[in-house]
Amino acid sequence: MRYGQPSVDGELVKLKAEGCDSILVIPLYPQYNSSTTGSIFDAVFKSLKNIRNLPNIRLLKNFHDHSGYIEALSQRIQEYWAIHGKPEKLVLSYHGVPKFSLTKGDPYHCECYKSSRLLAERLDLEPENIVTTFQSRFGRAEWLKPYTIEAMKDLGKHKLRRIDVFCPGFVADCLETLEEINMENREEFLTHGGGEFHYIPCLNDSPIWIEGLHQIAIENLGGWLSQGKALIDAKNEANISRSEALKRGATD
Repeated sequence: MRYGQPSVDGELVKLKAEGCDSILVIPLYPQYNSSTTGSIFDAVFKSLKNIRNLPNIRLLKNFHDHSGYIEALSQRIQEYWAIHGKPEKLVLSYHGVPKFSLTKGDPYHCECYKSSRLLAERLDLEPENIVTTFQSRFGRAEWLKPYTIEAMKDLGKHKLRRIDVFCPGFVADCLETLEEINMENREEFLTHGGGEFHYIPCLNDSPIWIEGLHQIAIENLGGWLSQGKALIDAKNEANISRSEALKRGATD
């Protein structure tokens, strides 16, 4: 956990103590932002600063357009629709960040919209049936727009019979989805004249997402797996040779 336990620092130290000399770090933020994914990278390097014999480190920047991630999102939504039917509009709400992050070159805004586009294509949705928004705004500075809370008011005022809200920027449910979206934003939509508000849960521990994450990890481990297998095979072969030699009278 970046801000909890088990901590980034603690787990890296533990892995090093267990003899891991090649470590892949996958921040569970699908879209890259310097204040989220970037803070994970900062924590990793801060931890490694105190290690003399450094392990090999790979950092995964994002997976916003990875087929395993998009497919998992699509399956989650389709499973929900198979039970509850489809809405008039699907709202995709992402964690918000100040607008200056975009003007300074942060790719987060573009990556969120790409995730939305790929998901819409996978679900075969027309552009007018999907809305991308940004939540969790606070302070006086301008944040990425459109704001989710304002979209709820607008959709409610248009008397939509039903909207479904999904959060592709979170792989697991948290306060920002369970309270902010499913409670606060639900109330805004209903209060302003909307009909049904459906919140579709995040990926959480769904099997297809775990398989997608596994796929992402395998691809980014690259040659490390084959190298590791070669070392294990060599060690096993050495142990067999030693055992055979001892049987034939060799001394230890």
